[in-house]
Amino acid sequence: MAASSAPMSKSGLYADPRSDWLALYNEEIIDAARPIVDPHHHLWDRGGQRYLIEEMAADVASGHNIVATVYVDCRSMYRATGAEAFRPVGEVEFADGIAAMSASGGYGKAQICAGIVSHVNLLLGDAAKPVLEAEIAAGGGRFRGIRHSSAWDADADIAGMYATRPQGLLRDPAFRKGFACLAPLNLSFDAWLFHPQIGELADLARAFPDTKIVLDHCGGPVGLGRFAGRREETFALWKASILDIAQCPNVVVKLGGLAMRLLGYDFHERPRPPSSEELAAAWRPYIETCIQAFGTKRAMFESNFPPDKGQCSYQVIFNAFKRIATSCSEDEKTALFSKTAADFYRLEI
Repeated sequence: MAASSAPMSKSGLYADPRSDWLALYNEEIIDAARPIVDPHHHLWDRGGQRYLIEEMAADVASGHNIVATVYVDCRSMYRATGAEAFRPVGEVEFADGIAAMSASGGYGKAQICAGIVSHVNLLLGDAAKPVLEAEIAAGGGRFRGIRHSSAWDADADIAGMYATRPQGLLRDPAFRKGFACLAPLNLSFDAWLFHPQIGELADLARAFPDTKIVLDHCGGPVGLGRFAGRREETFALWKASILDIAQCPNVVVKLGGLAMRLLGYDFHERPRPPSSEELAAAWRPYIETCIQAFGTKRAMFESNFPPDKGQCSYQVIFNAFKRIATSCSEDEKTALFSKTAADFYRLEI
């Protein structure tokens, strides 16, 4: 299938989902009764792409036993007016509204948006606190933390939409003043970055040992741009960084985000979608490294939908995770698929 048939998102880091292509392949659900908390998905309606509660509910209902989900910052439904710093509060209001719709039972049994992670500009320093408090108030008891993306790279083929973001954000003194506001409010931090930046996050985690941090998407291993064609070499560098940051007891890791173009695989350009066996083979080295480094009590499988939907369906992505976890004990599987996420985001399920 030509690359032109797999449209790229504006970020360039993932392929836009195509329902007709995804429909070309289906699988039976593995271990269908296992409860799953999906701790990382987005909802949006922009640029011709719609992924709201109807689309999410359809994916959740495709066979796996999803009991709850966590909505994560993606700049959806910010307020159009008012003070700039407080505009992200609109995203919390939006996600809480989706959670209320889900709680009606009209969209299936899963608690969609049971936890909410939004955004506050931590470069505000001490002034981040009133914005965080406004988001807590708007969250209906579901607000759990923020994500302030620090993804940056000098290579535009890697950085995509993040090319204009500041370099070294996690080391910025103003950012750290804002970051210091999180722990006293019992809020966590989702970290989205590329693998060369993992060391910066480890430094931040050591400076703020009381702040709960989750490393998104296996630490963002890159297979594009200057890393293309250097998978073995890059893997060794990424692994060393993972082993280092795993020494920080306040950091956990999300296992997913590997179906984005960022990793350098071309599944989205193939004539038909990949099987869970194919994905498990490609992702196993990354996921097993993370599990070995962090342990199952500090690791959680995530869908990262809809970005990861550009390369596979919801059925297939969790089947792939279940294949990778085959050798784990029952307690370890429970941690990876539900308990770690429920504990980290303080979900009642």
